[in-house]
Amino acid sequence: EVQLVESGGGLVQAGGSLRLSCAVSGSTDDYAIGWFRQAPGLGREGIALIVRGDSSKYYADSVKGRFTVSADSAVNTVYLQMNSLKPEDTAVYFCALDPDTVVISLKEYEYEYWGQGTQVTVSP
Repeated sequence: EVQLVESGGGLVQAGGSLRLSCAVSGSTDDYAIGWFRQAPGLGREGIALIVRGDSSKYYADSVKGRFTVSADSAVNTVYLQMNSLKPEDTAVYFCALDPDTVVISLKEYEYEYWGQGTQVTVSP
């Protein structure tokens, strides 16, 4: 059974940094890991992804240049380094796994497995 566990959320001041982790277990095939976030009252937004196997990456415009996604295959963990955080980055952050690496996107319905989410709060 595939399981994803996020960690690393918390409270940070604007301009600060946080690193989120997504530990993946139960899957040995190639896959894509997407990072999503959901702010109160809003829909879920896909912000970054990385493809296991060729390490392709993609970022949404809202985080490009500030967030970096990376992976450590040795420990089956994907990271989201978030720098220059803004109050509008406040949200619950989720990682999700898409077992299809042929068609890659940040559309929610492409992702079969989801973590429980971790809260990120950025104060002004």
